[in-house]
Amino acid sequence: MKRVGIKDVAAHAGVSISTVSNALNRPDVVSDELVERVRSAVDELGYVPLQAAQQLRAGRSGLLGMTVINIANPFFGAMVAGAEDAAATGGLRIMVGNSDDDAEREREHLDLFERVQVEGVLISPFADTTPSLEKLRRRGIPVVLVDAVDDAGVLDSVSFDDVAGGRMAAEHLISLGRRNLAFLGAREEVRQIRERLAGAEQVVAEHDDVTLSVTWSARTTAELGRELGEQIAVLPADERPDGIIATNDHLGCGIVHGLVHSGVKVPEEIAVIGYDDIEFARVAAVPLTSVRQPSREMGRVAAELLLGLASGEDKPSGRSIVFEPELAVRASTVG
Repeated sequence: MKRVGIKDVAAHAGVSISTVSNALNRPDVVSDELVERVRSAVDELGYVPLQAAQQLRAGRSGLLGMTVINIANPFFGAMVAGAEDAAATGGLRIMVGNSDDDAEREREHLDLFERVQVEGVLISPFADTTPSLEKLRRRGIPVVLVDAVDDAGVLDSVSFDDVAGGRMAAEHLISLGRRNLAFLGAREEVRQIRERLAGAEQVVAEHDDVTLSVTWSARTTAELGRELGEQIAVLPADERPDGIIATNDHLGCGIVHGLVHSGVKVPEEIAVIGYDDIEFARVAAVPLTSVRQPSREMGRVAAELLLGLASGEDKPSGRSIVFEPELAVRASTVG
């Protein structure tokens, strides 16, 4: 007999999976009527959270594994929080591994997840992890990509249209009359960053009078951004970019600080746009225009896909859920 899953509870109660999660784990954020409806469905169907069922199976951990590229970036912290929201629905907890821009550390985290027999793995990949992920799947451990896609169409994924995000950033700067653009930061080996650059390059190619320079860096911290801003500030005015695309908001806020501290006016002389739309971008001394990614929602949706696979309710099908960018326009580009 098929085990009753959270999708069955949601359908029986006539609500979404996230509402079931909130009603069971955070009842204060939903109405009393919805809480009662969900609990009635749980009782009628005999729903048992995944963790309780696992206690009947030897060698299971009650954990999901999750790796992210850099937990110091609030974008990834919010993604983890969203995944935790969904994991609680199945009575599971998440073991988080911070790759910290290191391919070897990323592989070590995946090996650890296999050893502790996690129920499933969420991965925001830094490097090519195909061998490690195939090993997990052979062990019966399901995998969902988050902030990435599977070119082979095998793994389910939740991602963001970074090409569109890069286009949006470049189009915004060009619409403001900026013609000498610079793309700064990140690691070239990170696919999401290459796609952002590709989007910006597509837009620049459509304008004969616009140029785009590219500077790669090993890290994308606010401190490095400040240093880059100061380096740009000492260039002759005719050699500076008049519009900068930073590959994340940490870097973007640092660039703005370095420019302003060095006497360059933002955005009058140089406009700066970041990526991710973290909270600090909104409250910085010069609020940062940013390409918004719904990171918490991406983490939640990815974890819900993984719960379906871990419980046996769903089978891997190469499903690809893609979120679209939005532009949060602030003082760093429009004054």
